[in-house]
Amino acid sequence: MSVSVSDRMTRVKPSATGAVLARAKALKAAGQDIISLGAGEPDFDTPAPIRQAAIAAIEDGQTRYTAIDGTPELKSAIQDKFRCENGLEFDAADIVVSSGAKQCIFNAALSLLGPGDEAVIPAPYWVSYPDIVRLADGTPVIIETGLEEGFKITPEQLASHLTQKTRLLILNSPSNPCGVAYSEQEQQALGEVLEEFPKVAVISDEIYEHIHWAASPFVSFAAACPALADRTVTVNGVSKAYAMTGWRIGYAGGPSGIISSMKTVQSQSTSNPCSVSQAAAVEALNGDQTAVAKMVAEYRERHDAVVAMLKQIPGFECREGDGTFYLLPRVTGAIESLGLESDLKLADLLIEQAGVATVPGTPFGAPGYLRLSFASSMDELSEALERINRAVRA
Repeated sequence: MSVSVSDRMTRVKPSATGAVLARAKALKAAGQDIISLGAGEPDFDTPAPIRQAAIAAIEDGQTRYTAIDGTPELKSAIQDKFRCENGLEFDAADIVVSSGAKQCIFNAALSLLGPGDEAVIPAPYWVSYPDIVRLADGTPVIIETGLEEGFKITPEQLASHLTQKTRLLILNSPSNPCGVAYSEQEQQALGEVLEEFPKVAVISDEIYEHIHWAASPFVSFAAACPALADRTVTVNGVSKAYAMTGWRIGYAGGPSGIISSMKTVQSQSTSNPCSVSQAAAVEALNGDQTAVAKMVAEYRERHDAVVAMLKQIPGFECREGDGTFYLLPRVTGAIESLGLESDLKLADLLIEQAGVATVPGTPFGAPGYLRLSFASSMDELSEALERINRAVRA
């Protein structure tokens, strides 16, 4: 090909989770018995009232363009959600609805970062954060943590990584890939550090807010640190809590200047999110929340069972999570005992010899770990963990 892609694209990699899922699907299509623990989506159906709201919207002719930043009905529901659940007050103009929480984060990064700017990202991190920063011409600055630190950064670590070039901190709680959540006090301690750096904005990714079972209640970062509310973009969505990953609705609330810029980015890229999905999201936020509670209870049961099974596998060390449907066991012992080079090679071995697809920790900034999703039935999870156990012991 005579035409080359931009230099920017040489710095960006495809999603690691997407690659694992594609490989698992290809092997299944070829007739192999594969259990995938890689997918980051609920295995439940979208609750019936939400599906029915979408059907009603179609029948009612709600199939045209909407306002670029979301329908008034959905933005009102989001305002109520932020107010009632998080203690956050936003004007309708300070909310934007996008095609997934990922687009909100992408739009925010493009709005806040430019060449030479740095974005601080605690590791382990969701695989897309560093590459989103690179696409915005920023530089990701990684703060490493591990099992001993509970996968959380300390105020001292944060302070040591902030510079005059820092423009952004991306915080994800509860966290993909490790399932840990920052308490209100831990967030406040980080906020005190950030108060000394007034040019640093915060993206608080709270997409797993409702899939949470820690002893301390979930607290939104902007609520824990009100002094930073005027530079915090709070990102959430309906994908995870309501089993609506394919509906592609995320939303964000934040300072007028940043949200306005995010809307401009969206106006020149995707325009409005799907009109029918927005109608469904109104029902998700305003309707009966019983289905969410049932799904979370099931996730908690699976979490406890998978943690117990992981502890029986030689060379695996696992910390309990506070929420989400992921666990991030350290597998360095298994890597060494099997004579492998890395977590990537272990993931290869498990899919080839055990028929279990997992995601290596390296793309999450966690070499020596594996990310496992327990958004599968207990029967599948039990079979998958037994296969892993046999493969490692063999």
